Amino acid sequence: MSLTMNYAARDSLTLLRRNLRRAQRYPAMTFSVVVMPVMMLALFNYAFGGALGAGIGGGSYIDYVTPGIVLMTATSGAVATAVAVCVDMTEGIVNRFRTMSISRSAFLAGHVIGSVIQTVIALVLVTGAAFAMGFRSSAGPVEWLAAAGLLLFVTLALTWISAGIGLVSKTPESASNTPLPMTFLPFLGSAIVPPDSMPTVLRWFAEYQPFTPIIETLRGLLMGTEIGAVSAWSSLGWCTALTLAGFFWSRSVFYRR
Repeated sequence: MSLTMNYAARDSLTLLRRNLRRAQRYPAMTFSVVVMPVMMLALFNYAFGGALGAGIGGGSYIDYVTPGIVLMTATSGAVATAVAVCVDMTEGIVNRFRTMSISRSAFLAGHVIGSVIQTVIALVLVTGAAFAMGFRSSAGPVEWLAAAGLLLFVTLALTWISAGIGLVSKTPESASNTPLPMTFLPFLGSAIVPPDSMPTVLRWFAEYQPFTPIIETLRGLLMGTEIGAVSAWSSLGWCTALTLAGFFWSRSVFYRR
């Protein structure tokens, strides 16, 4: 059993290095994961911040919007994952892997871990851009560590979901389009404005969708606002449910194909 696990870990590391090298050779997708959130942050801060900031109940708008845009960075990384998996599935490299002595789990593990690493780098860069635009956090080391852990958890969850999308997509183009609703779902939560300012139906959706408790938990950790037990446990519950759903779905689809 341990020997099999050692082989799986070795093969996963090999495919992880392959995916990271490919990301270095084709940086456009990784670059877009950073550029789009930074552009959104600049747009909402400089163009709309004056008007939208009046509805947040005091404080700087850049401090309010940054946690939501940082979460959007994690959702943007989902597109790159789906495209990379779909490209491998449609170009025939997986069939070559299956003729070799490679652990079957290594293909998905290499893609998921590689995508998580790329997204974490993007999260650091976007957070740095937010500080350059005036974002200031009251969090201490423990709060920053907790926020980083939550972002890593949600990134892992979205990456597994995106791997499944890449497996079922027929073309890389469809793989890049399918995760887009997930990318912009934070905007229909509390990322830009408080749900209390929304119409009744949209407010109900914003309060009960997965990303709102995650955003509120991040905001509480980074800005010192009240999180509440409901938001904290809901964010962990959603991350756990999405991770398990994405993992078992991706694994099932890959083994079937």
